[in-house]
Amino acid sequence: MSLFVDDDVLQKVATVIGGPEAVQVVMALKKLREATDDQILASIGEDAETDIKLNDVRKILFKLYNHSIVQCDGVRDEATGWFIFRWSLQLDQVEGFIKNQKKRVIRLLQTRLDYERAHDFYHCSTPTCERLPFEEAMEYVFRCPTCDKLLQYFDNAKIIAVLEKKLTQLENELSE
Repeated sequence: MSLFVDDDVLQKVATVIGGPEAVQVVMALKKLREATDDQILASIGEDAETDIKLNDVRKILFKLYNHSIVQCDGVRDEATGWFIFRWSLQLDQVEGFIKNQKKRVIRLLQTRLDYERAHDFYHCSTPTCERLPFEEAMEYVFRCPTCDKLLQYFDNAKIIAVLEKKLTQLENELSE
């Protein structure tokens, strides 16, 4: 899979990792190329009115760092003895993050598909009530535990078809 990391993709990844404030941090860092957390905050403040604080910027940077989206180089300031951390984006790692997220979703969808295939379901036709697997429906003597209506067989073929389609789509995207 070869992915072009444009601003839209970058913003979506940032949102998944750290929410809307992470988008501001990532876009500021993209513009600056390499910057300290103070410089990132100043750049965000120039571009838009925001309530984001320096501590928020640091938290977001560490979240992004944990997913390898940014890298950090620490240098000791000779005058103060403090470490100065310079942050930069690792755009080449965004593709790996997306791939890992797709693999995680595939595992979840496969688990759900296996569950749907392995069970017969019953439902009372009330939209707010849950479907029950056969074993559970039997425990309730085929009466809905929520509304006490009679439970009827629920055909989950459409749910299985949708899950299979989505799994195929994601698996094809990963193999490209």
